[in-house]
Amino acid sequence: MRTRPILWTAAAAVVVLLLTGAGIAWSLRGEKQPDRPTASSSPSPSPSASPSPPPPSPGADITGPLDLLLIGVDTRVSIPDWQPHSDAIMLLHVESGLRSGYLYSLPRDLRVDIPGFGRHKITEAMSNGAKVPGTDKPDPARGYELLARTISAYTGIKKFDAGAVLTFGGLSRLTDALGGVTLTIDRKVTSIHKQPDGSNRTLVPGGGDYTGPQATYLPGTRKLVGWQAIDYARQRYGLPNGDYDRQRHQRQLVRALLDQASRAGLATDPTTLQRVITALGDSVLLSGDRTPLEYAYALRDLAPANLTLVDLPGRSVFSNGGYIGEQLDPLARDFLKAVAAGRPAPFLAKHPDLINK
Repeated sequence: MRTRPILWTAAAAVVVLLLTGAGIAWSLRGEKQPDRPTASSSPSPSPSASPSPPPPSPGADITGPLDLLLIGVDTRVSIPDWQPHSDAIMLLHVESGLRSGYLYSLPRDLRVDIPGFGRHKITEAMSNGAKVPGTDKPDPARGYELLARTISAYTGIKKFDAGAVLTFGGLSRLTDALGGVTLTIDRKVTSIHKQPDGSNRTLVPGGGDYTGPQATYLPGTRKLVGWQAIDYARQRYGLPNGDYDRQRHQRQLVRALLDQASRAGLATDPTTLQRVITALGDSVLLSGDRTPLEYAYALRDLAPANLTLVDLPGRSVFSNGGYIGEQLDPLARDFLKAVAAGRPAPFLAKHPDLINK
């Protein structure tokens, strides 16, 4: 796939598109039309003349299926030479017709073959690829390209039609710009990163742990502001299934944001969309050969209720008594093969336990 950085406004629009699925069809309908001639400036058309049909909307020819790659990046901007790691890796397969899709995750510590680097945790594909010889400033576009190649080789998906890379801060601002997000929290989650007021907990000298009061998220339906939503979705320690529970929470957040964007009128209200675009000004996007506007129009009918969240079970891998990463179970690998073959629906019909309830 040919990828490229694009202007921040377009980047924000596609990030919103990919993370919310709401589309921005209003911008197609609301474009300024050419001034019509007046009676004094031009003659009236002949009664026999028939008006020309309007041209199709950009993106109307995109019918799917589509495979999209959504990456959440931990930038750790406070560390000068820190390379970005892909802490959240989500894939969205949209069926032909673009009205239903499947959202699933890969563990950040999944053991994979990274082209040119050997076998490592998949999160390292982003960091290794982002390194630029002669400078300590990372290039997220290079990191994304290597990560996409790595995931393609692992999953069998030949190409990703579009992809988005978003920082934790950008996702938090997106949530606030939408007025917060309502999540159904399925189990108690205690934060290792944040205090109840949203301030950071103090890192113990030498690293490895934090001190101070901890933000806590109790089961039930909760309205969360940006920092709370991202903090909740980042947690894995103390959860029965660790990173697999965290992946589920991240997918729940994406679908909840989709629902919130729909209720906030993102698809029809240019003022709301502009507020979101402004909030996402420092986000990074990599896209395929089509424009953000085309994808936005094509996915305008992808509703939250038609987005199926899928669990990919796996287990930890050890070597010489030490943890070296994760590997997916055979059933999860079979699901990836089904997606690559364009048959996720019949596969899940036979294996409904993979669907998040």
